[in-house]
Amino acid sequence: MFTIGTLAKKTGTKVQTIRYYEQIGLLPEPGRSAGGQRRYGDSELDRLSFVRHARQLGFSLDAIRELLDLSDHPEKSCAEADAIARRQLKQVEQRMVRLEALRTELQRMVHECSGGHTADCRVLEVLRDHSECLTDHDEIGA
Repeated sequence: MFTIGTLAKKTGTKVQTIRYYEQIGLLPEPGRSAGGQRRYGDSELDRLSFVRHARQLGFSLDAIRELLDLSDHPEKSCAEADAIARRQLKQVEQRMVRLEALRTELQRMVHECSGGHTADCRVLEVLRDHSECLTDHDEIGA
């Protein structure tokens, strides 16, 4: 059995985050010692590692909840998990398109800056007037 501090260290998760995951139901309420300390076992360690890895891959808490439910019911179809992962992949690809447009715009701004006075600064001009941008990066990947 682990304390919350040990669980936090083993998974690289903050204690406050573990408590939050318990509060929203991603982790079950842990058992308690006679002194009232939370106690976690290997199953909670595995579940928290799953949640942490899913968060690192950018899955939303709702998607993680769905994935955990699928993991808890091994008789269910893998197609549901695949659909969730495909949705996440699509969102990542949309963000990448948007980030590439932002990168291009920022490179252009920096390249066009002459390094003179702020009165003539191209970076500040572009930030003041969105029409100076080559792309409508508000809409890309949204």
